[in-house]
Amino acid sequence: MSEEMELPERESMEFDVVIVGAGPAGLSAAIRLKQVNPELTVVVLEKGAEVGAHILSGAVVDPSGIDALLPGWRDEEGHPFKTEVTDDQFLLLGPAGSLRLPNVMMPPLMSNHGNYIVSLGNVCRWLAEKAEALGVEIYPGFAATELLYDENGAVKGVATGDMGIERNGEPGPNFTRGMQLHGKYVLIGEGVRGSLAKQLILRFGLQDDREPQKYGIGLKELWQVNPENHRQGLVQHSFGWPLGMSTGGGSFLYHLEDNIVAVGFVVHLNYKNPYLYPFEEFQRFKTHPAIRGTFAGGKRLSYGARAITEGGYQSVPKLTFPGGALIGCSAGLVNVPRIKGSHNAVLSGMLAADRIAEAIASGRANDEVVEIETEWRQTAIGRDLKRVRNVKPLWSKFGTALGVALGGLDMWTNQLLGFSFFGTLGHGKSDAESLEPAAKHKKIDYPKPDGVLTFDRLSSLFLSNTNHEEDQPVHLQVKDMDLQKRSELEVFAGPSIRYCPAGVYEWVEKEGEEVYVINAQNCVHCKTCDIKDPNQNINWVPPQGGEGPVYPNM
Repeated sequence: MSEEMELPERESMEFDVVIVGAGPAGLSAAIRLKQVNPELTVVVLEKGAEVGAHILSGAVVDPSGIDALLPGWRDEEGHPFKTEVTDDQFLLLGPAGSLRLPNVMMPPLMSNHGNYIVSLGNVCRWLAEKAEALGVEIYPGFAATELLYDENGAVKGVATGDMGIERNGEPGPNFTRGMQLHGKYVLIGEGVRGSLAKQLILRFGLQDDREPQKYGIGLKELWQVNPENHRQGLVQHSFGWPLGMSTGGGSFLYHLEDNIVAVGFVVHLNYKNPYLYPFEEFQRFKTHPAIRGTFAGGKRLSYGARAITEGGYQSVPKLTFPGGALIGCSAGLVNVPRIKGSHNAVLSGMLAADRIAEAIASGRANDEVVEIETEWRQTAIGRDLKRVRNVKPLWSKFGTALGVALGGLDMWTNQLLGFSFFGTLGHGKSDAESLEPAAKHKKIDYPKPDGVLTFDRLSSLFLSNTNHEEDQPVHLQVKDMDLQKRSELEVFAGPSIRYCPAGVYEWVEKEGEEVYVINAQNCVHCKTCDIKDPNQNINWVPPQGGEGPVYPNM
């Protein structure tokens, strides 16, 4: 935008608490704040077009968080927890067969007894109704793009992005200035690798003395299957093929109600081979003899993808900063072996809400509510993450076969003896640093999609209902385009054209030169590029509010 152009001042609104993100953490924090003190003014900003539009998860939910937040919810009509888990299976896949692992071998914490298969987006829509009934203001379609600081450097609020900025950076005919929302405290629940959380972690050194955060890319489809292939309540997890034993990841099939099956595939983003193509690995997984029969005669309904935090206990950043706190996936509270994080997200929102409500009641504002940081490891969140803290490092260090076995042993010792023989292991390199030059690896030959069971990315993207206004600044910012060509393309063979699950990036030859094309309108906001680019040369920032995918039941 031109420096000489003066924009009108943003209008401002005052609240007790400003919450960024209408996910499980943000909505639970809002609900808890109003439960503790109905007089508190609470606002929730959500960048998706509606609550739940950007929510994507497996999801098998441990209801312990909801039980704590909303006791008695099971007696209510209209809640989204319709399918309780009835059968729990664990498979090790080889190229042509599978081995079911006996449930008695699995540590008790891996059991899904008492859990529910749900659409997490629908859970958030339900929580939003609860929050609004208590007087919480929720504004979907407004992306928080800027942190506001007071004269002491404490966070005092956020600003929403301007709307109607054209690609050249100038205001267009439909330009609308963003709003300032000021609060005594600000809670950041943006989800994985959020743009504001990244700024706060850097500004306040929240990751200092912690292990680097680790991530996975999760891809998911919803299918309507034939009744004879459907087993409501079945949860099936698997690992192994098609990934090699040195590449971490896993897969799931969850049988919901109404002959719906959720199928998903997770690739740990510390993989080394730049030719690896997570989307194609997902499509290949569905062709396995133990998997493909579920989808015979079925119809694919939805597709989406998102990054997952996998660092766990030793990678959780400091949660508090002057003026607020990180909650939910912004804090990295996923239990990796259980593939569950929503229960911890709810509990983190409640913890933050309780301590902030106490602070406000005692007359405090815009200071650091350090109690959130000092207490979380002693809560159910800390206990949940601590006992699985070595599973990810062991898997990364020793590969799938030995690493999974050692991780299982470690979970058993934590369960039975209350300690780990390994202590607390580190993660080592970041996921960006884990990628190796293409010269060290061979290309992977992936089969062409058949359009029945396996598909290409663009036809899949159509099912995500993704939409962006094209005439706006590109929200995927390449800091140094020359570096991108010199390194990302020439050293690493252009991994962004493969790791992106939506076909955003292309290297295209124009007039004898390789040109980097960014199809930003395809972006499903998974943040994988922000995580995996080997030079950390891509910065994801929010586009205009309300844009991106619209997931109906994911």
